[in-house]
Amino acid sequence: MFAYEKITNDLSRAKRFFENIVSFTVGPFTLEDMIKHRLDSINIIDVRDYDDYIEGHLPYAIHFPFKEIEEHLNMLEKSKVNILYTYSDSCTKAYNAALKLLENNFPSVVLRGGYKEWKKHDLDIIKNT
Repeated sequence: MFAYEKITNDLSRAKRFFENIVSFTVGPFTLEDMIKHRLDSINIIDVRDYDDYIEGHLPYAIHFPFKEIEEHLNMLEKSKVNILYTYSDSCTKAYNAALKLLENNFPSVVLRGGYKEWKKHDLDIIKNT
């Protein structure tokens, strides 16, 4: 028996896992809608490197490089949900940054697919050239 067969047969564990993915991540189209209708209740945080942020980032995104995330906590409000993103799902910086924010009682979720997924759907990009 493959390890995945054993894990996937634990249906209640799998259900909790997928509920968490849905609860603690947001997709690009949902975020686009939040930007249009609920911008005052969110912070969009880009944790990528500075050069990548300048080349293009999501509208209203603030840049807090992953290595400096804790230095910027005083700029956030605990009443807003922080939506973090990085390059793609293969990069874990956004998840690790969300953990740091959550450890400091800041509500946080991650953009599924990151910048790559946002750009793939041809959603608005801001460039600082």
